[in-house]
Amino acid sequence: MANLSQPSEFVLLGFSSLGELQVLLYGPFLMLYLLALVGNILIIVTVIADTHLQTPMYFFLGNFSLLEILVTMTVMPRMLSDLLGPHRVISFSGCLAQFYFYFSLGSACFLILADMALDRFVAICRPLHYGTVMSWAVCVRLAAAAWAAPFLAMVPTVLSQARLNYCHGNVINHFFCDNTPLLQLSCSDTSLLEFWDFVMALAFVLSSFLVTLISYGYIVTTVLRMPSASGRQKAFSTCGSHLTLVFIGYSSIIFLYVRPGKAHSVDVNKAVALVTSVLTPFLNPFILTLRNDTFKVVLRGRMQRLRGFHKALQ
Repeated sequence: MANLSQPSEFVLLGFSSLGELQVLLYGPFLMLYLLALVGNILIIVTVIADTHLQTPMYFFLGNFSLLEILVTMTVMPRMLSDLLGPHRVISFSGCLAQFYFYFSLGSACFLILADMALDRFVAICRPLHYGTVMSWAVCVRLAAAAWAAPFLAMVPTVLSQARLNYCHGNVINHFFCDNTPLLQLSCSDTSLLEFWDFVMALAFVLSSFLVTLISYGYIVTTVLRMPSASGRQKAFSTCGSHLTLVFIGYSSIIFLYVRPGKAHSVDVNKAVALVTSVLTPFLNPFILTLRNDTFKVVLRGRMQRLRGFHKALQ
């Protein structure tokens, strides 16, 4: 193992430190996974089917839900399989592919959150120019850029990872192919790769966080100046769900990838990574539906139509 320069496969330790107790995690994780899929698919279908939700705000919400589905599918099926199976191995190419899609899709999520913040900024702070500034052409370009930029920027990282010498074994202390555990297995000089990772974090995480923060700074200032209490309440209700997603998403991802000393806390990183790969996709549908008045009205209408259709069949 000491001379293993490019292993044919990696071993994912996952939650093996729990011993036989890790089997007990399968049921809860499977339930969270299925609920995340069903909830986010419901949001996408509702946004597409209902004309009241075919606006830039819900267009970005639909994109965010789709990204959450894909992020979850990148990690969860493999993790669930490893909880029950004795052979927790993943091929070298499969590991790099999981790494590539997880970070590309995750970065796209944060860029979409920034797009959502810009949309709310224009809607609340520049309402007279909203139709012009946030036209469908602009929204499609913003969403396309959010999807394409991370996938293109991650290519040099994956190619560099593929050329590293892995002479410290092939055992990854994680439930998926995360960046830090992979770098710990390499005996190559990874300083340039780590610098590029830091640049990526600045470009996609911190920059989108600043855009979101500045946008909501202007939004709060504008809302507080509104003379009508009902207008203030309506403005805050449309932004409340988005702010909740921003807090959960950025707090966990900044803890994982934009902080010093992260290489020395892999066990803690595993616990926090569960938030981004399991908990956030699960909470997303509930946050968006329970804290968004328009979405709740649309869902009630859809449910009433389904009940009426069911009664008609009987």
